[in-house]
Amino acid sequence: MAQNFILVNACLTPVCSVFGKAVTTVEGIGSVAKKRLHPIQERLSVAHGSQCGYCTPGFVMAMYALLRNKPKPNMEDVDEAIQGNLCRCTGYRPILEAFYTFTENAENGTLKNSMNGNSCPMGEKCCKMNGNSKCNDTDRKEATKLSSFENVKEYDETQELIFPAELKLNKWHRKSFYMTKDGFTWYQPNSLEELLNLKSSYPNSRLISGNTEIGVEMKFRFIEAPMAINIKQVPELREYNLDNEKGLYLGMGLSLNEVKQLMGKYIAKLPKQKTQIFKEVQDMLYYFAGKHVRNMATIAGNIATASPISDLNPIWMASCAQIILASKQHGEKILPIDENFFLGYRKPSISADEVIKGIWVPYTKPNQFFRAYKQAQRREDDISIVTGAFLLELNENDNTIENLKISFGGMAPVTKLALETVKNVKGRKIDETLLEDISNKLTDEFKLPPDVPGGMPQFRQALTLSFWLKFYNEVSQKLKDQNEDNHSEMNGVSSRHEEKYHFTQVFAEVPETQNPIDPVGRPIMHASGEKHVTGEAIYSTDIQVAGCLHMAYVMSNVASGKILEVDTSKALLLPGVVDYIDHTDVPGQLLIIHNDTPIFAKDIIEFHGQPIGAIIAEDHETARRAAALVKVTIEKDQPIVTIEQAIEKQSFLNQQPYYIHSSLLEQNSVPEYDWSQYEKVVEGQIRIGGQEHFYLETHNAVVIPGEDDEIEVISSTQCVSDVQRDISWALGVPRHKIVVKVKRIGGGFGGKESTPGFFAAGAAVAAKKLRRPVKIYIERFDDMAITGTRHPFLFDYKVAVDNTGKLLNFDAKCYSNCGFSFDLSKGVMERAMVHIDNVYKFENVDVCGKLCKTNIASSTAFRGFGGPQGMFCTETIIKHIVEKFGFDENKLREQNFYNEGDCTPFGMHLRQCNIRRCWDECIELSNFEQRKNAVDEYNKKSPYVKRGIYLIPTKFGIGFGFKQLNQAGALVHVYTDGSVLVSHAGMEMGQGLHTKILQIAARCLEIDISLVHIENTATDKVPNTSPTAASVGSDMNGLAVQDACRKLMERIKPFKEENPTGSWKDWVMKAYVNRVSLSATGFGIIHSEAVDFFNGKGAELFGYCVYGVGCAEVEIDCLTGDHKVLRTDIVMDVGDSLNPAVDIGQIEGAFVQGYGLFTMEELKVRPDGIRLTRGPGNYKIPSADDAPRNFNVKLLKGSSNKMGIFSSKAIGEPPLFLGSCTFFAIREAIRAYRMDNGLNDYFRMDSPATPERIRMACEDGITKKLPKLPEEGTYNPWVVNI
Repeated sequence: MAQNFILVNACLTPVCSVFGKAVTTVEGIGSVAKKRLHPIQERLSVAHGSQCGYCTPGFVMAMYALLRNKPKPNMEDVDEAIQGNLCRCTGYRPILEAFYTFTENAENGTLKNSMNGNSCPMGEKCCKMNGNSKCNDTDRKEATKLSSFENVKEYDETQELIFPAELKLNKWHRKSFYMTKDGFTWYQPNSLEELLNLKSSYPNSRLISGNTEIGVEMKFRFIEAPMAINIKQVPELREYNLDNEKGLYLGMGLSLNEVKQLMGKYIAKLPKQKTQIFKEVQDMLYYFAGKHVRNMATIAGNIATASPISDLNPIWMASCAQIILASKQHGEKILPIDENFFLGYRKPSISADEVIKGIWVPYTKPNQFFRAYKQAQRREDDISIVTGAFLLELNENDNTIENLKISFGGMAPVTKLALETVKNVKGRKIDETLLEDISNKLTDEFKLPPDVPGGMPQFRQALTLSFWLKFYNEVSQKLKDQNEDNHSEMNGVSSRHEEKYHFTQVFAEVPETQNPIDPVGRPIMHASGEKHVTGEAIYSTDIQVAGCLHMAYVMSNVASGKILEVDTSKALLLPGVVDYIDHTDVPGQLLIIHNDTPIFAKDIIEFHGQPIGAIIAEDHETARRAAALVKVTIEKDQPIVTIEQAIEKQSFLNQQPYYIHSSLLEQNSVPEYDWSQYEKVVEGQIRIGGQEHFYLETHNAVVIPGEDDEIEVISSTQCVSDVQRDISWALGVPRHKIVVKVKRIGGGFGGKESTPGFFAAGAAVAAKKLRRPVKIYIERFDDMAITGTRHPFLFDYKVAVDNTGKLLNFDAKCYSNCGFSFDLSKGVMERAMVHIDNVYKFENVDVCGKLCKTNIASSTAFRGFGGPQGMFCTETIIKHIVEKFGFDENKLREQNFYNEGDCTPFGMHLRQCNIRRCWDECIELSNFEQRKNAVDEYNKKSPYVKRGIYLIPTKFGIGFGFKQLNQAGALVHVYTDGSVLVSHAGMEMGQGLHTKILQIAARCLEIDISLVHIENTATDKVPNTSPTAASVGSDMNGLAVQDACRKLMERIKPFKEENPTGSWKDWVMKAYVNRVSLSATGFGIIHSEAVDFFNGKGAELFGYCVYGVGCAEVEIDCLTGDHKVLRTDIVMDVGDSLNPAVDIGQIEGAFVQGYGLFTMEELKVRPDGIRLTRGPGNYKIPSADDAPRNFNVKLLKGSSNKMGIFSSKAIGEPPLFLGSCTFFAIREAIRAYRMDNGLNDYFRMDSPATPERIRMACEDGITKKLPKLPEEGTYNPWVVNI
């Protein structure tokens, strides 16, 4: 069972805990600088498995630990190994594909395909099946895989690092260890006697194993833990054994993963009937945190913290498990985990000097049934919403009940037994009467108040009844057929991936006639790919500056109020603190960004988390601790939090609404319409929530003061010029003295477009005042409070159709929750308004947009920039029309698709309109009709688990809505050795922009791409840069680089003609000798005409649109609200792809990010404006477990864009909305369940489709039992829809 290589979280692992152990990091297993990559690093880079690269080292080390312990793993091992590792960019497919090549399913580095030997998702319809290796409509070959692993190195475990002999010889890890420093003491005893002595002498010391509780408390709550005792090296706590009567004994020093392995060992060894509890513990642990947490955390920690939402405590309680407590004074005692064990919220019956030595996990008897169920926001690595455990013992003679135990977590301040519910059940039969009786009693015993902490009162109550129904049905089925053990219907969808993997990427290869050194169109690896996998890629947080100070904010703990007093006295006394700054220290302009965002709050507070001042200290942690000591007295005001509150209070940023009137394209006035003339009208409201960017690298900057007023800034930003502007305003210094640079960032997604200047400006104020470099690095907990999110939207709509299904009139009112300031809300609203038509032609459209001003952090740019919100409204309307009037859904859409040359409501004529082609090819790619019939058949036979399949189209306009931003510059230097340095206005955030620019430059200069380099993005190289946003990075910057290269080629042309057989280097040197400039600037613009949003008259706003269609099939558990994506197919129109690997990576990543937006990512804000979702603990983005295992992407063939660089199209944002096909597929599954329950009408379903929304939309007998919520406004809910 022993693991020699343990994967751990660096942020949760105290340095003292690795005493006597060898530590291996990503830098230690391979290096680009040393030209030696580990096979994991090589394959991940070959698979295009990184984009921003910030998460990549974590994935590499997760796989490394797996291979060191099991050199030939299976695919399930890989899935488990990367639990807890999150990626916001890739969509996980390339990571999984790379890692699966190490499994027993692989041969020679290539994974066997699961689709009958044919990797094309078209199956038998693939053109290659007919002997044709080329696309049907071009002379270019078609590929179905981006990556080939045929030439990668074999993994040879004998070539791995050797464990240090000194550590092995001296066995330091088994020795007692003690250390004290700066008031903190660490003990590492190596015997139970030593541990008990320490606990007796220091009863208030904290026992540490996984550090998952104490570590978080110390970091974010700044609790004092001056004495810690590490229990991991106490051999008595690592014992385990089987007892024929008692069951399995587990020492509490065993990690959760070791417990899981032991459970598996004894499940395989013992009769199945005896190990039901073991099996439930094993299954629960699989989804408990990530593997790196389970490697360190223990059952003891889970019991001792007494969390009311513990996954395991309900199991211990229902199974009658017993723990052994030991202390020096009282010796050992056995204590059952029963209704008396938990004394109150996080208060177990454990004395301060006692240690949990072990636990007895009982066997199940032949006449017992045991099951546990858990529902969370996300299946994998998530805390539970409700956990239930059930133990039923039947009489051997007549199958009547002898004993029934039911335990729930998440339904009270403690884990609770259903004592009242199970009274008088002895002697009763397992029948419908019992089912109903227990359900009614559970409803009474576990009734939650509407304002219950944690919220979701109805959902949580529904889960108790749903879990009971599942258990009842499983037992009933087993009693009917003792040999039947496959009850997947009641298991729901929470089981692990059972379907075989299938990934395809269909794209056209470059023409055979293309020059071999011309890189355009080839799936070239990300320029930083190998640096990502080795951890050698440098981010701004890696920059070390001598004498650098650190800055941490003092933040408001209320959302609205008046600042009465700021007391910094305690903070300034802390050793290492240098100064405190606030609005009085700003030498220039306090309001920056759009002249409405204060660097520090002055007099009034406008949102929870707003910076009031900042502590400057010698190191980061000292600054944070001192900031927590600053006492701010605030007189609270009543905040405006929701869109409805803003409408009621008439709180708008734009007092004059924005409009689009399609009628103004043909006439000068807006007609009034008599809606009663229409035969068919739908009217309704829909909401879509916001979304946290969750970039892996949080906001940060380093500000270095120079001589006079010179300032150098290294910032994690999407726009160096905006940071330059904000610092200029804040300091009152002209921009030419401020140089802002960025090499790469660890994810942005729009969240680092307008906001970075806010953080850099504050640091610049401190740097100027103190004349020392200042670094600011925002912890995620604070980043998610200070920075804004995607804009939540509320839509009121009214649409008319005729009897044939033709869309006639569309009236929409759009409300966005913008937060306290403008930020980019105007542009977001405008894009939502010009995308609200999606791909459909309406005879008339009238849209009105209002920006709601509220007391939350300013909502900001996010991938899609309002487009997904607008399109979500229209796709909801399509559902409303279909379900109210009975139209065939896809025929209705096809009938109303735009055609070539049609004009949108905002005045753009659609050229090269490829929506119908994408639609038809996606239907074919996904085999939609056949699978839709299969889904319908499945649903007829499955009462509680339903499936849905859905197609979603999208149209996305390319360009900034603000005309002057549609420009870019470039600077290209050619050196006399022939190498080329390119600088341009765009920056690299993982989207592969630099890679594409390298390809463009290489083609334009007709040289090998290895000769071209991009160093960074900086204001002293290219001035007045636009943000790298709006998906136009390669369009605008590519044109600028092309322009500069064209100038250089014209200058070099005479020397090429003079020496046609010479080389590039010869011509460059000749030009230099002849004093010809080898440096050129370039400039590029893309089409844009301004729409008059104040009056509503449109214009040719964008140069072109990107089209795409996605299809998703999902499965939902109607009793719990859980879901799983089974398959995804996407056809995307990207023109002539500059780099298929980059483009397909963007499509997959955007899809999964969109899937998160529309399903699990939910912002939670209290009615008083306090933001609750401030980290991965309660804000869930998709994990690898959530990504579809059948994921097929196809680039539309033969699409050549006349408006783009080398006929390409932009790709960053357009695919994101396709993630909504999972939402609508879920909705289809819900509808199937509702129809089974006699509910056939249209039903409103807001986004995201969380488990709560799914379950509560699956109305049935259980939901009818739930107490109704009081009328809105009569109680204070836990959270509100913002």
